[in-house]
Amino acid sequence: MSRVHALRITLACALCVASTSFAAPPADLDRYAKRTLETFSVPGMAVAIVEQGRPADIRSYGVRKLGEPATVDAHTLFAIGSTTKAFTTALLAMLVDEGKLTWETKVADVLPGFKMYDPYVSSEMTVRDLVVHRSGLGPGAGDLLFFPPTSFTRAEIIHKLRFIKPVTSFRSAFAYDNLLYIVAGEVIATVEKSTWEDVVRKRILAPLQMNETTATSALPAGANRAWPHARVSTEVRGLGAMSALADVTTVDVAAAAGALNSNGVEIARWLELQLNGGQDAKTSTRLFSESQAREMWTPQTLLPPSPPIKGLELARAHFRAYALGWSISEYRGEMIVSHAGGVPGMVTLFTIVPERHVAFALFTNAEEPGALSSMQFRLLDHYLGLKSPDWIAAVDETFKGRLEKAKEQLAASKEEAKDEQGSKGPSLAIEKYAGRYRDAWYGTVTIERAADGVNIRFDHTPALTGKLEHVRYDTFRTRWTDRNVEDAYVTFALNPDGSIERMTMRAISPLADFSYDYQDLMFVPEPH
Repeated sequence: MSRVHALRITLACALCVASTSFAAPPADLDRYAKRTLETFSVPGMAVAIVEQGRPADIRSYGVRKLGEPATVDAHTLFAIGSTTKAFTTALLAMLVDEGKLTWETKVADVLPGFKMYDPYVSSEMTVRDLVVHRSGLGPGAGDLLFFPPTSFTRAEIIHKLRFIKPVTSFRSAFAYDNLLYIVAGEVIATVEKSTWEDVVRKRILAPLQMNETTATSALPAGANRAWPHARVSTEVRGLGAMSALADVTTVDVAAAAGALNSNGVEIARWLELQLNGGQDAKTSTRLFSESQAREMWTPQTLLPPSPPIKGLELARAHFRAYALGWSISEYRGEMIVSHAGGVPGMVTLFTIVPERHVAFALFTNAEEPGALSSMQFRLLDHYLGLKSPDWIAAVDETFKGRLEKAKEQLAASKEEAKDEQGSKGPSLAIEKYAGRYRDAWYGTVTIERAADGVNIRFDHTPALTGKLEHVRYDTFRTRWTDRNVEDAYVTFALNPDGSIERMTMRAISPLADFSYDYQDLMFVPEPH
């Protein structure tokens, strides 16, 4: 935020903020939403808008699944991904209110045997550290333990944390992670002598009468639910024709990090609770104290300022931080509390403007964050009383530019590999690469000789099965059978005697989600 923008909020404006209210959402909201869906090819969307003291306004657009007539309505369930994290921190806040733990309680005191890679971190990590993304782990570190779905249990995932090497010192830098929210869920389960799922149902969903919201990824047959969609026909996810995925990716082992499914009507209750400082306005039931409500919105881990993006300068956040399950930033001079959530084929965004006593949730059944940004900026401008540019066009241009740049990078890499083919083939006969390889935290991968080359299989992840195709030197690439999964380069390093020393990986697409943390793997051959 520039000083000019900051000074626009004068003392006179500050005095009238509390009384400033808009009786209705933007008059052109329906038209704007439909244009957003058309521009970004989103099949369906739900919007929930809450102004403190007013009935929630729930809007719905489009269809639940491409090619089918059922439309999205106020009760259509969407996977809300990482917006689940605020439910987990709210549960922790309740336990703090009740004196069952504090934010500074050592994790090892609740979960005996808890260990990180560094002994100091193992002994010093607190409940607060679990939920503010400053552990020292890299972005998305260890996510391959649960995504794509694996056979690992929560206990096994937590045990494997001790083998994942940090990339920064403890509490020194922000790096978004999911695994420590699994730990946070187990802290809750241990203190309450239950499961995270049962606790969230009992302590949040039931009091707020969120009876349609599910605490798991799995939904019953015939449910009023949205279907996930993505563009997956090319190597750069986000290009190609929009198509429905087989189903929502199950992330139940990481439920505390992102497994909830909910809808516009019921998330409106959740947002009302947030605006009301932890008290349900309809029943006057208090779930957590006002002091804990403030604590959950207090910045904990600073993030670098957003870089300027051509065409989106007005939306640039000049201050960003992570709090307790929420992101804190500013938008055109106003404090914003928000969090996004994503699973393959769906993205969601919750936004709260505390000083304006307004909040809204956006649900989409497609991997199109540009649609969320366009809607968020338009609604923020409206409730802040600001002139709104054509955000749809500006955001669309930005996202198309990113995709084109990724395409160019991949094309250049392919041309380089093509030029090097022939004289720069693999060092070994193809069958010499076959074998079983082990990574300290993931476990085993098997490479097997096949009639047309070699196949690769992650032994705990059914979706990570496919072919290895030679690229150059001792680098290959995966061609996963499940084309919804991001492919990776696989590189072998040799010992002086020509035997294989190690195998490393990295995602091929420059836009691959950080949960495909192939780069953190380092496989060594298992003895025959």
